[in-house]
Amino acid sequence: MLTYEEIIRSEAIKTYIIRADESLDALGYTEHSFAHVMHVAETAGYILQTMGYDERTVELAKIAGYLHDIGNLVNRKDHSQSGAVMAWSILNDMGCDPAEVATIVTAIGNHDEGTGVPVNAVAAAMFLADKADVRRSRVRNKDFSTFDIHDRVNYSVKKSSLKINEDKTLVKLKLTVDTKYGSVMEYFEIFLQRMVLCRRAAEKLGLQFKLIINEQQLI
Repeated sequence: MLTYEEIIRSEAIKTYIIRADESLDALGYTEHSFAHVMHVAETAGYILQTMGYDERTVELAKIAGYLHDIGNLVNRKDHSQSGAVMAWSILNDMGCDPAEVATIVTAIGNHDEGTGVPVNAVAAAMFLADKADVRRSRVRNKDFSTFDIHDRVNYSVKKSSLKINEDKTLVKLKLTVDTKYGSVMEYFEIFLQRMVLCRRAAEKLGLQFKLIINEQQLI
């Protein structure tokens, strides 16, 4: 069976991730390189492992998380769909089982909030992991005077964590926001649709989703 370790050792996949992030950098987007995809992979794995899924399903979530943004190599528009097609080709070439290819490709193709639906557990975990990665270090623009709203919101987040409670009934996204750089209202302006889909993803896993900003529960 194809492993997560084999995926992250692939020089071809590394190249696609690097080049995809270079394209986003040129367009002025936040960081989508190894720090982001590794975070998504590990967080998706944590979610499913904590919820008691088997080791192989956890492995598939990590693979999907690592590959989820390669479609940005083609274009930012519809990158989840183009990424799914790229992943289908890569995984088949690497000898991945067709049923597992289907699970991974479905997750990647459904991770964008504009068109995505948490159709299976892997897709749900990966969506939560992806949308929870909000942090100051993703902002590449060093000139605060030229920050757009996305830069301000990401830069304002000093700390973020996604945790499942001991009873396995709640998943909490906790943010510490410095409102000197971005307001809570700006966060909602950008991320409201994402948070609604995070709630749906959590429900797919039998969880309630809670958003807590500066110790205040907002969702």
